[in-house]
Amino acid sequence: MNMLRDDSLQRRFGQVRARSLQLAAPLSDEDCCAQSMPDASPIKWHLAHTTWFFETFILEPREDNFAPFHMAFRVLFNSYYNGVGAKHPRARRGLLTRPSLDDVKAYRQDVDRRLLALLGKGVDDALAGLVELGLQHEQQHQELMLTDVKHLLSCNPLYPAYADDALPDAIEPPALAWLDFEGGLAEIGYNGRGFCFDNELPRHRTYVAPFALASRLVTNGEYLAFIEAGGYRDPALWLAEGWDRVCAGEITAPLYWFEMDDGWHEFTLHGARALDLQRPVTHVSLYEADAYARWCNARLPTEAEWEFAARQASLGGAAAHHPDAANGHGLQQMFGACWQWTSSSYAPYPGYAPAPGAIGEYNGKFMVNQYVLRGSSCATPEGHARASYRNFFPTGARWQFSGIRLAR
Repeated sequence: MNMLRDDSLQRRFGQVRARSLQLAAPLSDEDCCAQSMPDASPIKWHLAHTTWFFETFILEPREDNFAPFHMAFRVLFNSYYNGVGAKHPRARRGLLTRPSLDDVKAYRQDVDRRLLALLGKGVDDALAGLVELGLQHEQQHQELMLTDVKHLLSCNPLYPAYADDALPDAIEPPALAWLDFEGGLAEIGYNGRGFCFDNELPRHRTYVAPFALASRLVTNGEYLAFIEAGGYRDPALWLAEGWDRVCAGEITAPLYWFEMDDGWHEFTLHGARALDLQRPVTHVSLYEADAYARWCNARLPTEAEWEFAARQASLGGAAAHHPDAANGHGLQQMFGACWQWTSSSYAPYPGYAPAPGAIGEYNGKFMVNQYVLRGSSCATPEGHARASYRNFFPTGARWQFSGIRLAR
């Protein structure tokens, strides 16, 4: 097997690993240890788990005379890989006051040094693929670090800000327009030459019936009108499980919204501030997105429709269906604002096959009881926004930057 030096891979490894530490830098040791709910993980755990991934899947099978940094870390920082062995319970990650944050940083430094030394000896295709998967995995956790710490800080009555800089006001969005798509036989799935996750494959054909897609995302102001019109009091708008949560008082407005004497406010990574009516509504569940769509006599797009439209837009096709295309009223906010719920359950594509071994647990075993979100959010790392990317969460998840795009 040919072994080649790959300095670019080493540089990328250093950049991604440094970015995780940069995201943790504004936080105290106490911030990094706490866990606000079972679905979220402490920042310290994210820093350790992403390191565990490189140690377990790359160093252990490839390093000469391998010895783990600490035997207990194999259990403490395993997330869900049953093929690797035992795991510390997810809901109890916040109880891991030991090892300390300094110990975790030392763990990162040790694994980084050893992995870079391994790469310095030469890189074959299999090793390069595993390192790239590990980097993509860490970038996914970088997004989770931001969403998890936002939830943590929101639980503090002081409403502390993660970021010191002020959040700029949003620009008034254009009027919502409906863009028509003729549909037809479509190619869905990844078709590039770079990295993709296995759930984006295999690329396959599917029929997409004619449909229309909203030109932009739903705003806070539009969603507030839904609330004020009694949207959370009308069972006809809600899926049964969503209505059960409304009746239980679990959901009364998007996560992080709260009402005061002077009106609605929202907790952000920049602290609490008056609700900006121009921004896209975020932190809504599938239940809320679906109820709002019904209220508008619309629906959520399927993931095939969303990808079909995104690809057409990249070719100029979407704008051509709208009379104001010349004024820039084509599809907007497909990427970079918030993840967009679809009506598609998270299922394997025809012909999907997970990778062999424990690494095959990355995506495939989660293809049940989840729904697909498309696009990307303000917290998504560069390179993770593409037409074929399939994010997925349970229907009730709200702590991610999840929003609404309507379809008909």
